[in-house]
Amino acid sequence: MTLTLVGTAFAIVLLLGVSGFFSGSETALTAVSRARMHQLEKDGSQPARAVNRLITDKENLIGTILLGNTFFNILLSSLATWTLGHLLGADAVAVATATMTILILIFAEVMPKTLAIARTDHFALRVGGVLCVIVAAARPIVRTVQWLVWRVLTLFGVRQEGNASMVPAHEEIRGAVALHHIEGAMAREHRDMIGGILDLRELKVGDVMVHRKNVAMLDADLPRSTLLQALLDAHHTRVPVWRGTNDNVIGVINSKDVMAELVRRQGHLEDFDLLRLMHEAWFVPDTRGVEAQLRAFRERRTHFAMVVDEYGTIQGVVTLEDILNEIIGEMPEETDVRVPPGIRPQTDGTYNIDGNMPVRDINRALDWSLPDDEATTLAGLIIHEARAIPEVGQRFAFYGFQFEILRRQRNQITAIRVIPPRPVSAP
Repeated sequence: MTLTLVGTAFAIVLLLGVSGFFSGSETALTAVSRARMHQLEKDGSQPARAVNRLITDKENLIGTILLGNTFFNILLSSLATWTLGHLLGADAVAVATATMTILILIFAEVMPKTLAIARTDHFALRVGGVLCVIVAAARPIVRTVQWLVWRVLTLFGVRQEGNASMVPAHEEIRGAVALHHIEGAMAREHRDMIGGILDLRELKVGDVMVHRKNVAMLDADLPRSTLLQALLDAHHTRVPVWRGTNDNVIGVINSKDVMAELVRRQGHLEDFDLLRLMHEAWFVPDTRGVEAQLRAFRERRTHFAMVVDEYGTIQGVVTLEDILNEIIGEMPEETDVRVPPGIRPQTDGTYNIDGNMPVRDINRALDWSLPDDEATTLAGLIIHEARAIPEVGQRFAFYGFQFEILRRQRNQITAIRVIPPRPVSAP
C-alpha cells in the first residue's frame, strides 16, 4: 500500500510538470516576440526556427496545447480521486477536488505562466523543439477537433476566414514603438525617427515643402551685379529664377556653379552672364506622395524641385533635406538653440509660435500631439477648427490647448500664443 501511494504521488508530480509544460508553453508562444524570433532564425538559430514554425500555424498549436493540458489535468484529477477513494471513502471526491484544484492552480497554471511571462523568449526557445514533435504527432486529432468545431460554429453563422491582421503592419509597429517609449525602453528621439519613417507613406509633397513666401527667388531681369548680390544674400545652394512674374520660373541657379565660375575667372565679372549657368527647373505636383518623391530624387540624382498645384501655380520648393527632416527632425545650425526659432518659450510656461510653423515640427520639438492630418501649419489648424479667419485677440480651446491670436497680416495669422495642458499631478 505504501509503495502504491509513493508511486501515485510520483505520478501526480510528473503529471503536474507535464501540465505546467503545456500551460507555460501556451503563454510563451502566444506572447513571444515574432520579430526577435525572425532575426534569431536569420542568424542560424534552430530553436528560433522551431518557434517560428509553431507560431505560423497558431490554430494547430493552440489546439495541441489545449488537448494536452485538458488530457493531463483530467488524468491528474482522476488519479487523485481513485487513490483517495481507497483511503477516505465517500469523502474522497470533495478532498480530491479541493486538493487538485490548489495543486493544478499553483503548479500547473500560475507558476509556469508567471515564468513564461517573465522569460518569454527564453521559455519559448526551450520548449519549441519538443512542441514541434508533439504538434506533429497530435495533428490528426487536432485537425478532426477543429473540423468539428467549425461545423458547429457554421450553424450559428460564423464563417472561417483568413488569419490576416485587422491592423496594418505599419500601425502595429507604430503602436509597439509608442508602447516601448511609454515604458521607458525607447528614447523620444528614436520614437520620433521611426514614426517619421512610418509617416512618409501618408504625407504629400505639399505637407513637407517650403512655402513660396519663404522661398528666395531671383528676378532674371535684374542687372548682373544686383543679380549676383541677390544670389549671395539668399544663402541657399539652389535658387529659382523667374521672369515677368514669380510664377514663371525659367530655371534654377546652383551657387556652387557660380562660385566655380568666379574662381575660374579669378573674380573678373566682365561679360559674366549668371543666367548661362542656370539648370532646367523640375516641377512636381503638391499631391505626390513623399515616398514617391524620395524615389524620384534618387532616380534623377537631384535634391531640388519646384512644387506646383493642379493649376500649375508655384506653391513652393521641396528638397531632399525637407524629406530627411521628416525622419530625423530639423537639423539645427551651429548657432541654433534646441527649440526651433519659430517657437519662443515664455517664462509663464506658454509658447509664442509663428503661424506658419508646421504642426509636425511643433509636436516633435515639444512632444505634443496636435493633429496634423487636417492642416499643415498651426495657423491652418486654428482656421480649420474655428471655421473662420480669427481676429487678433480671439481665443480658442481645443485638443486640451488654449490658443490666442497675437498678430495677423491681412488674412494670414503670423503669431499665436499657446497654453499647453497642465500636467496631471500624481495622486
